[in-house]
Amino acid sequence: MTDVNTPERGAATGTGDRSRPRAALPALCATQITSWGIVYYAFPVLNPQITASTGWPAGATTASFSAALLVSAIAGMRVGRIIDQRGPRTVMTAGSVLGAISIIIVAFAPNLPFFAAGWLLAGLAMAATFYQPAFAALTRWWAPDHVRALTIVTLAGGLASTVFAPLTAALADHMSWRATYAVLALALAVVTVPAHALALKGPWPKAPPAPTHLSRGVGQVVRSRPFWMLAAALTLSAFTVYAVVVALVPLLLERGFTTTEAAWALGLGGAGQTLGRTLYAALARRTGVTARTVALIALGGLTTAAFALVPGPYTLLVTLSVCAGMVRGNLTLLQATAITDRWGATHYGRLSGLLAAPATAASALAPFAGAALATPLGGYPHLFGLLALLAVIAALIALVTSPSHTPVHR
Repeated sequence: MTDVNTPERGAATGTGDRSRPRAALPALCATQITSWGIVYYAFPVLNPQITASTGWPAGATTASFSAALLVSAIAGMRVGRIIDQRGPRTVMTAGSVLGAISIIIVAFAPNLPFFAAGWLLAGLAMAATFYQPAFAALTRWWAPDHVRALTIVTLAGGLASTVFAPLTAALADHMSWRATYAVLALALAVVTVPAHALALKGPWPKAPPAPTHLSRGVGQVVRSRPFWMLAAALTLSAFTVYAVVVALVPLLLERGFTTTEAAWALGLGGAGQTLGRTLYAALARRTGVTARTVALIALGGLTTAAFALVPGPYTLLVTLSVCAGMVRGNLTLLQATAITDRWGATHYGRLSGLLAAPATAASALAPFAGAALATPLGGYPHLFGLLALLAVIAALIALVTSPSHTPVHR
């Protein structure tokens, strides 16, 4: 049976390679590094300084950040439909502008409500500029070779924490957290606004025809058991992954390491993401959809359990961070290709937005839940143990996530 992920060459774009804006891929690489690095990864580095400087509770500042991710989950469903119909340029450019404005609001917030408002706006920017809209653009423009394009852009995006976690820590060593965020907001505007406005100009190809087994359209997929099981597995996995990312710095601080050491460990985890993503194409060629999903989620649980059990030395913890990053990088590509691997690319933006919504919501709750649970659980090592257990449950759910028509190998 023909794989739904490999339509006849040229069919997915109508005009083939000629419709593809050549600058889009390098531009999206640069904007993913910058957007993720500033809007997402700067926060766990700066939050200890924010709370110390303002007196705002860590739970409240983390909840504001979580609210941004929740807004992103909700808005992402609409963003996917718009990109399916009109393309990514307007959405991603507007998101870049809004992202810079929101970080400026965060930087100069005089009180906690203004701080929270800035993050709510940042959530809209995340929905319009993070991976999901970039994936929708690349899946349509680069089909049927979209896995290669997705891998390249996520290889670049994996460097976001590697570049911006240490950079943010270095800036914060010489200026206040407000000044640091102001500098980062300027960098965000300078890099992402012109890149999205100028590089995403190509004609938007027509959607490829739906596979014959999906004659009833999107509703048939959304109501199916495999879709809901896949959403559940990816949601639990996302909760554990994002809780680990945000909790890694306080875990290392609790174990006696410095903020700079913790930031470097987090940043090198981003390098692990990049390394891991270089392996995804080979993994996809050699494994079935279900086996790949189960294995990657289970490996995420294994690395999380290792953080819970291993107190040091620092070099070993950095190695674990790199390994966890490798798994995290593959999980990103797993989600990026989950729709096309199972149901084709016809309604990729809409289905991907629906699939990502609960996972993004879980990632929104993860930082707040992690901070809230760490104390009653007896510390961050115990929190990591709980997260590892959730990952095991997610891996078990992933056993029933493939439609009956999905071939054993891609």
